[in-house]
Amino acid sequence: MTLEHLEQHIRRKSSFLCVGLDTDLDRIPAHLKDLPDPIFAFNKAIIDATRDYCVAYKPNSAFYEAYGAAGWQALQRTIEYLNATCPDHFTIADAKRGDIGNTATRYAKAFFETLDFDAITVAPYMGRDSVEPFLAFEGKYTILLALTSNPGAFDFQTLQTPGGMVCERVLEESLGYQGAERLMFVVGATKAEYLAEIRKRAPKSFLLIPGVGAQGGSLEEVCRYGLTEQVGLLVNSSRGIIYASSGQDFAEKAAESAADLQAQMAKLL
Repeated sequence: MTLEHLEQHIRRKSSFLCVGLDTDLDRIPAHLKDLPDPIFAFNKAIIDATRDYCVAYKPNSAFYEAYGAAGWQALQRTIEYLNATCPDHFTIADAKRGDIGNTATRYAKAFFETLDFDAITVAPYMGRDSVEPFLAFEGKYTILLALTSNPGAFDFQTLQTPGGMVCERVLEESLGYQGAERLMFVVGATKAEYLAEIRKRAPKSFLLIPGVGAQGGSLEEVCRYGLTEQVGLLVNSSRGIIYASSGQDFAEKAAESAADLQAQMAKLL
């Protein structure tokens, strides 16, 4: 997957929607829970229903790791199904890893080679040597947490330093890393007012934007401050799509929610 390929897919679909597969056994429809692999059954139905409206999928690894070997197997089946049936879709392992040296390399191998995701989210707190091992994998992308959508983001990420806010220093420093042409950044939709300044610091980078939908972020504001000539955005919605219904019609309602967001994106593009 190249960024040019991703942009072409966005243009073709008139969509920069990423569907978050945060699959929680406590929230999936009851009629799926007695199946041998209910997590994958749910994911497959969601993927089949939404693939025409989105350009990316983002499983959050915590929702799979929580169930041990069975959860990991469901994650593996999910990415294999995505790669087989949605080869043009960008796949993101939302794993938020952050370690150094050989440990970081092993995390990268797990998600880039064993599972064959296109990208992984990474926490930058430990600096260059916690990020560059991920960037060493050609054709794969590292998505750094810059300014996240949660309230606690204000604890550290927006603190002022002589060079700007901490999140701005993360952007500037990381763009000098080896392999930085394959960096993307997480910026929460609930922090849209910061996007204009962030865009000055990373004018060409793709931004992964969580927080639209259930968390209350504004798609219009995100686009006003974040869109570039190459689009440069992937806007994620998880709960607002995959849990649009808890009944037998869950996939149909997920498709409706995804289609609604895609229609809004088409107008903004």
